[in-house]
Amino acid sequence: MRLDDEQESSNFEVQDGRSGGFGGGGLGGGLGMLLPLIGSRFGCGGIVVVLIIMMVMGMNPLSLVGGGGQQQPVPQSSSASQDARKLTEIQHWSLKVLGSTERVWGQIFQQAGQQYKPTVLSFYSQNGMSGCGAAQSAMGPFYCPNDQKVYLDTDFFTELRQRFGAPGDFAQAYVIAHEVGHHIQDLEGTLGQVNQQQRRVSEAAGNALQVNVELQADCYAGVWAKRTGLMEAGDLEEGMTAAQAIGDDTLQKSAGRRPVPESFTHGTSAQRVEWLRKGLSTGDPAQCNTFKGVI
Repeated sequence: MRLDDEQESSNFEVQDGRSGGFGGGGLGGGLGMLLPLIGSRFGCGGIVVVLIIMMVMGMNPLSLVGGGGQQQPVPQSSSASQDARKLTEIQHWSLKVLGSTERVWGQIFQQAGQQYKPTVLSFYSQNGMSGCGAAQSAMGPFYCPNDQKVYLDTDFFTELRQRFGAPGDFAQAYVIAHEVGHHIQDLEGTLGQVNQQQRRVSEAAGNALQVNVELQADCYAGVWAKRTGLMEAGDLEEGMTAAQAIGDDTLQKSAGRRPVPESFTHGTSAQRVEWLRKGLSTGDPAQCNTFKGVI
């Protein structure tokens, strides 16, 4: 991607790992806040895996719920002006991607007679805190609607390249644009509607709704890519490779498991490629309605 001339976003924070308490309401949301987030991304098996990893590493699983009696330390974040001097090269690059999403979605919202409210990109390393509870690298990048922030450990880009076989700067940018897509859904009220409906249906039906959420975010990422004007030769292939690599069926097969469609929360590889391609081909967010007849 041609990001050299793109302006970096100033909407970010860096969690530096310094410990500090929180009082009153704090960030504690309990199991009802964090574990559904992990479950929506990885299913029930993901929750079990995260808990096992924490115990093996000597970490207290109760830290995930931000409670359990004793107040938990919270990584501190400094202001963007202070953080800008401490950013790594990949963080600077990520902020250029974020800046491009602000430019594109700002234009789209303006054309609709609305004002775009940008998300905040929160950088952390290994462990952090979010408005949805603890942030763990094992969870991958995620969007938290409670504080409207995107949480990213940039080490995930290495995992994307080595574990998922999806190298390239566009593959990495697609990850950020996908999470920004969730922010768009939040602003549109889609996430709230889905959350309400998920509470009334079975687990399998709730998973199916979550698939629609993720596929629409893929399509929105494609809309961003189409409109940004920064794509270069090879970027399309990088995006398709990334979408293919992180489909639920592909991930379950690579883990030695038989794909179980009822457990899918992000969609098959074919679905993810299809909706990313639709956004890329049309550049029209109105073509990203994965919820027809659903909500």
